[in-house]
Amino acid sequence: MTEEQRAQLVASLPADVPFELFMPKGDAHRLAKQRTLGALGAFFDKIGRKIYLSSELGVYYPGEPRFAPDVLAVTDVERNPRDRWVVSHEGKGLDLVIEVHVSGEWKKDFEANRKRYGRLGIPEYFLFDRIKDRLFGWRLPESTARVYEPIVPQLGRYASSVLGLELGIEGST
Repeated sequence: MTEEQRAQLVASLPADVPFELFMPKGDAHRLAKQRTLGALGAFFDKIGRKIYLSSELGVYYPGEPRFAPDVLAVTDVERNPRDRWVVSHEGKGLDLVIEVHVSGEWKKDFEANRKRYGRLGIPEYFLFDRIKDRLFGWRLPESTARVYEPIVPQLGRYASSVLGLELGIEGST
């Protein structure tokens, strides 16, 4: 496939997520994502680190169904706006995913997504349980691993190797 053909194929992939797969979850969900993206974006702007951050962006891994994480991060790539993240086109997969659980199927975020993201080789996965106001974190123990190990919090904070900082819950959410 030529570069032009590849670009046309990538551009033809759907950028939107069907309504049936993306049920609205209200302001608690939206605000948690916005605050997370805002805090991370401001931090990385301040230190000048190149990291792409987005929310609910359609993500395509080869041979996998499309998905759209609540928050995603990819290190060492340009921060230019995108309509979708296509791993084969970008040359790398996601480095970190944060999901916000506010309602719906508990097993989706706590079990299914954790297994899927680990299998895809996404180095870190964090889950903010908005209902219980708790944060959970998992990390692949090595680059070839495909099963997460829990990140043990230290004084309520979870060290993110990907981001190079500690994640925690501050103030009212």
